[in-house]
Amino acid sequence: MNQEETKLQRQPSQYHTHISAKKRLFSLNLGEVWRYRDLIILFTRRSFVLTYKQTVLGPAWIFLTPIITSLIYTFVFGGIAGISTDGVPTLLFYLASNAVWTFFASCVTQNAATFTANANVFGKVYFPRLTMPISNMLASVIQFFVQMILVAILLCYYSITGAVSPNWWGLFLLPLILLQLGILGLGVGIIISSLTTKYRDLAILVTFGVQLWMYATPIVYPLSQLSDGVMKTILMINPVTAPVEVFRWALLGEGTVLPVALALSALLTVVVALVGVMIFNRVEKTFMDTV
Repeated sequence: MNQEETKLQRQPSQYHTHISAKKRLFSLNLGEVWRYRDLIILFTRRSFVLTYKQTVLGPAWIFLTPIITSLIYTFVFGGIAGISTDGVPTLLFYLASNAVWTFFASCVTQNAATFTANANVFGKVYFPRLTMPISNMLASVIQFFVQMILVAILLCYYSITGAVSPNWWGLFLLPLILLQLGILGLGVGIIISSLTTKYRDLAILVTFGVQLWMYATPIVYPLSQLSDGVMKTILMINPVTAPVEVFRWALLGEGTVLPVALALSALLTVVVALVGVMIFNRVEKTFMDTV
């Protein structure tokens, strides 16, 4: 044995793999997820490629979809129904509301198919399963920032004309709002995905359920339009309501900010995320037997 071979044997191995049959229900394994960050980037890129593959306009749909949706909302809810937007220009109100809701809804719907849509990959190679829902959330974040370009253009125009007075210092809260909605959407999505491995009906109901959830959230109307009562109380229990109102308050200068509602929303977000991780960790061990 020569000296080079002896040196190689003495050098400690750079990689260490630990295989264990047991995993705690609330284990996140964030260190392992971080080591697979390149895979998260790859999955995030894949989400965009698959979404706009074989489309004529490609990523331009990121701009066209919120514009068309906001114009329809402006015509139906602002024009025909005459719903007030608290003095905010109607198109700006719906563009901003649609951007934040699309982000949350995308986190839910994209992660709701985590196990069923990736069963072939999960069954062939090991990697932290949590990388998949995280990459879906990051793809939704990128889409959100692209849509916010349109909001920023209109916001600058209406700010110059004096039609809108944003709470500029409140804009520092937007990353926290985005983080909370992302975690909430991820938690709801992985809960649905975990249950879908056995109950396929949920995959059919998820799109319909998210649509109903939107109308139970002040997206096409401000919370101030509701009088105190049972309906307003139900909407305040909705964990998405408070973040949306804070988002509009900071960005548009109009919104109902209630500390109690924010605290309740944060608490529900933590609970949903923990329950989601628990169910996700439990199902990932046996889902290949049921998918």
